[in-house]
Amino acid sequence: MKKAKDISPEHFIAEHFFVYTIKGTMNLFDGNEHRALQAGDSCIARKNRLGRIHNVRENDELEKVIIAFDEKFLQSFQEKHKLRAAKFKPVNTFIQLKQHPLLPYYIDSLQPYYKHGNLLAPFGEVKREELLLILLKSQPELAGLFFDYGMPGKINIEAFMSRNYQFNISIERFAFLTGRSLSAFKRDFKQAFNESPGRWLVLKRLQEAYFLIEKKHKKPSEIYLDLGFETLSHFSYAFKAHFGLTPTALLARRGGQ
Repeated sequence: MKKAKDISPEHFIAEHFFVYTIKGTMNLFDGNEHRALQAGDSCIARKNRLGRIHNVRENDELEKVIIAFDEKFLQSFQEKHKLRAAKFKPVNTFIQLKQHPLLPYYIDSLQPYYKHGNLLAPFGEVKREELLLILLKSQPELAGLFFDYGMPGKINIEAFMSRNYQFNISIERFAFLTGRSLSAFKRDFKQAFNESPGRWLVLKRLQEAYFLIEKKHKKPSEIYLDLGFETLSHFSYAFKAHFGLTPTALLARRGGQ
């Protein structure tokens, strides 16, 4: 089954993904909502959204199944089964799936076809189709999610960035998610924040880090990934360059007061 790092390195969800927890817990965060997937729980991670997964091992074990539904596969499936899609109303990034009696049997059936976390060809297409049939039988409204091939539209850049600055994605991804070309994104960003996107993101993350360490007494190792920094050393360097002391020094100073 799928093996993964404890923190998902990629915060941009490029395709729809089916996520099922076998052992351990997956803590999900999309900028608005925290959700925990326990053993036996499953969800859909929506395409063209931001999300972070923090895996928690149980007895040093973590096992899950992640299956991608790419657009080409979904279009072929829709054409084959002559399905129509109504508008999908929920706005969450992670869509909790209902318990279905067939799902555990389906998960067990994958074992012979898995190798290094991937479904073996040519069984992958068959097993993906089987899974999609189960999901649509259980929750027909999911057709409105899977068979909507639209791209992100233009949205309020200030509100979006203020809500999602902690996600570690490229400026190009941010531009795409706000419905803009890169040049238009940079222009509109400058008008909204009077700063370049790259510099604003670093400053915003550092300011939040300072608050969490000073007021909430958080350890640097507990927060740097959640704030969009890739390594603790990079976070500490940027923090000291901006504030004149390391995160650890700030924590020690607050602890002594």
